[in-house]
Amino acid sequence: MITISSHDELMATEEAVKQLKRDFPQLFDKLLHVVNLTRAFQFKFQYMGCLIMDEEVHNCTPNFVYGSVLRLYKKELQKLVNDMDSQVIKDFLAENKSIGYAKISLLLLGHKAESLVGSSSIQ
Repeated sequence: MITISSHDELMATEEAVKQLKRDFPQLFDKLLHVVNLTRAFQFKFQYMGCLIMDEEVHNCTPNFVYGSVLRLYKKELQKLVNDMDSQVIKDFLAENKSIGYAKISLLLLGHKAESLVGSSSIQ
């Protein structure tokens, strides 16, 4: 998915990430765990976002992955979704969806907004 992000959108999302970390530290840690797991398994961030948001995943489902790895991934992701404050994550992702799940994930990982300005095809 190609997204074009303005500097202002990215700065606002970066600030929202900081606020999420400040207001819901345990929930933030769970989300960061899932983002890191997504990265470690080399899955698309789009796949992660779609699973969290209950969206269609056919276009971004990982190929050539053992079923046991997918089950482990989904089990870890489900811990985030089952959290009593998970709606906060869904609201955060929905409010910032225009910049894309990949750039949101990179902001969660600590990348600066300035480094993400412009078009990108990170998945």
